[in-house]
Amino acid sequence: MAHVITQPCCNDAGCVDVCPVDCIRPRPGEPGYGRAELLHIDPVTCIDCGACIDECPVDAIVPEGDLTPENEPYREVNAAYFAAEREPVPPAPEGLRLEVAERGPLRVAIVGTGPSACYAAEELVSRRDVEVEVTMFERLPTPLGLVRYGVAPDHQHTKQVATAFGRTLSRKQVRLELNVEVGAHVSVAELLDHHHAVIFATGASHGRTLAIPGEHLAGVHTATDFVGWYNGHPDHAHRVFDLSGERAVVIGNGNVALDVARILVTDISALTRTDIADHALEALAASRIREVVVAARRGPEHAAFTTPELLGLGQVDGVDICSGEFGTPVESDSGDPVVRLKTAVARQLTERAAGASNRRISFRYHLSPSIFHGETAVESVEFARTEPSGDALREMAGHEVIPCGAVFESVGYRGIAVPGLPFQDSAGIIPNRDGRVIDGADPIPGAYVAGWIKRGPSGVIGTNRYCSQETVRALLEDFAAGRLRAPRGSREDLADVLDQRRPERLGSRGWKSIDAAERRAGRESGRPRVKFVDVGEMLSAAGVAAGGSAAGRG
Repeated sequence: MAHVITQPCCNDAGCVDVCPVDCIRPRPGEPGYGRAELLHIDPVTCIDCGACIDECPVDAIVPEGDLTPENEPYREVNAAYFAAEREPVPPAPEGLRLEVAERGPLRVAIVGTGPSACYAAEELVSRRDVEVEVTMFERLPTPLGLVRYGVAPDHQHTKQVATAFGRTLSRKQVRLELNVEVGAHVSVAELLDHHHAVIFATGASHGRTLAIPGEHLAGVHTATDFVGWYNGHPDHAHRVFDLSGERAVVIGNGNVALDVARILVTDISALTRTDIADHALEALAASRIREVVVAARRGPEHAAFTTPELLGLGQVDGVDICSGEFGTPVESDSGDPVVRLKTAVARQLTERAAGASNRRISFRYHLSPSIFHGETAVESVEFARTEPSGDALREMAGHEVIPCGAVFESVGYRGIAVPGLPFQDSAGIIPNRDGRVIDGADPIPGAYVAGWIKRGPSGVIGTNRYCSQETVRALLEDFAAGRLRAPRGSREDLADVLDQRRPERLGSRGWKSIDAAERRAGRESGRPRVKFVDVGEMLSAAGVAAGGSAAGRG
């Protein structure tokens, strides 16, 4: 009996490493891995050993005989992947073996505590050929970045990856410095003075905008702000979203766009069982939105959302999916079986019987936003119609205006500059070569990047594992070759500096106190956790009073 990978797949490819018959694709390094919707198991070569099931951190792998009706479509998703002709896969690279005169300790700072940071830390501290000490810096009192503040609250299976990351953060070789901002409380130069190397894994926290007229109007938001708001990010918890209109427009066609649309129309009774922020739960309970229009410049064959996310829409009770544009000739003739399957799934969703009292998600294509209309608040979006012109698009005669009370721009993320490092503003990344930070053509000794700040916002959580492994491989090569400068100061010296500048910083003990308090509140209300959304409340839960104390350290 073959196994099937389902929606929660995090793509970290740990299952690939343990498969004795190498039947899981795409593999890290293989063309298409970075863009893969999820991983797939070849039903012909799978020997039903169960090793992948034990390895999966999010319980996404299921024997095909145990598929539920909700997961049954993934049998076809899996088969569609292997129906396509693909290039031969090169052999997996062997792990780097170090030959160094000194076994360490190699002291590494990691700026960030999200997926790429955790994967980098695990890759470092799990090595047996060199002793490694890792210190992880996070500007918020809570770690885990994208897992805590980016994954939608109704995707609790995906959030299970936090368990594996928690084990990494709890390793004895890892020290946490939470509530410490690099560039404000400690400089890049100071980190380099106290470590052999620094890995910057700061992500891409800012949402891109369309830069069209009317963007200043109230009611026009980035999807980034909305996602941060409903996930309880302290930077976004104060925001106010007017959900009193009956229609919202989401501009974009990726997974985040679908997350926003789905949260806006999901029945509040379903959200009360998640870890969504309390203020968002209250606002969504009072929402009058009945329809969300998801608009994209290109046709449905170019939709960036994944088949699993589309299937997830079909499992939301009381919601109709509408579009007259799925199954166009261009799309239906696609030679890619994955695109054909996505088309078929979308068409099936739109053909379901509509409910008279249901909310609705309407997919619209070939619409390019040109202006937001309204006096002080957005009242409508004007779109130019588009059509393909070779590999590009051209605008057609005529425009369409869609009335709405709220707009969410879901057109991508970008990183922000780190003081003291070069920055490529057009791409929103720190310039690098194989993870080594470069200034012009020259690498900056000891400075590295991983994750979205390295490659841009692409892939899913697990894609960062391979990315971080590449960076760690470069770092270890430089250490083995003697290219890294020995630290001038010790861990204790840096701790003394931070005691003076940031006495209210937290360590592992402080985070565990916050985590326990949130989970305790969640048990009382039948939820996974009730999040603190205010930094002061987090510090209080960690036992740190105003002005700082030692209670949250350790």
